[in-house]
Amino acid sequence: MEQIILGNVSITRVREYFGPVDMTPDTFFPESSKEVWEAGADWLAPHFLDPGTNIVNAAVQTWLLRSEGRTILVDTGVGNHKERPYAPVWSHLDTDFLANLARAGVQPEDVDIVINTHLHVDHVGWNTYLDGRHWVPTFPNATYLMPKDDFDFWNPENGHRPLRSRGNQNVFEDSVAPVHRAGLTRLWENSYQIDANLRLEAAAGHTPGSSVLTLTSGTDRAVFVGDMLHSPVQILEPDANSCFCENPAEARATRRKVLGWAADNKALLIPAHLGGHGAAEVVREGSAFAIKGWAPFTPYTEYTEQG
Repeated sequence: MEQIILGNVSITRVREYFGPVDMTPDTFFPESSKEVWEAGADWLAPHFLDPGTNIVNAAVQTWLLRSEGRTILVDTGVGNHKERPYAPVWSHLDTDFLANLARAGVQPEDVDIVINTHLHVDHVGWNTYLDGRHWVPTFPNATYLMPKDDFDFWNPENGHRPLRSRGNQNVFEDSVAPVHRAGLTRLWENSYQIDANLRLEAAAGHTPGSSVLTLTSGTDRAVFVGDMLHSPVQILEPDANSCFCENPAEARATRRKVLGWAADNKALLIPAHLGGHGAAEVVREGSAFAIKGWAPFTPYTEYTEQG
């Protein structure tokens, strides 16, 4: 099953990529312990770790929501044909993402809202596509919701120097600026209420403008956390950042806060990059958290390298 329904909102998983990301756990998560990876070896493989190569596996996927009659995409992946000199795993992909979206019943013209939880390379790629020699909006009728803090931080005109994300080179120019020039962006700050079911909240740390999307409908709860975590290991060790967090202390505090909210509200935790079932229920366990169960999405049973 690739769709679940929470309250009045349907959630569909649309896949772009699943496979190795060319980093070992100690590189991707330098603050995580070797012991937690070793203890979890039987369930981390193969969805989150390739046991043969010790390379982290990750998914790139878009969450398609239907809420109050609107079609909403949460994050838009890597995109095709994009030059990524410092992120070769994402450079010049040629995936079937739009065909996968069509199989979910959505054409680009049908999309009403695009949510970019933050503006990293693997969250904004399908904002645009290459039309001849120009990058143009993929979803021409959509409003693209972008955190203003991230828009300002990644805008080259502002001269900011990211500490950890050289891989974002070219991303603003080919995946953000074209939709802004087209008048399709809405830059928001602090929080943004989309409808009665969905609300964006600032959750800085991974990037200055990182955000989470909370779903509250009837008795159901969920939180789409973007890159607040990349691996279930960070549920077990919530102080373990990825190597891509711009503000490590802030990222740890945000992760603990959001995991606590998810546990206390029995909310489904939906990160951007988990393979396997893609989302989890979490509970408190001492000063950390544990995985109570997985969402019923069809797991990734094998990976396909693309590009």
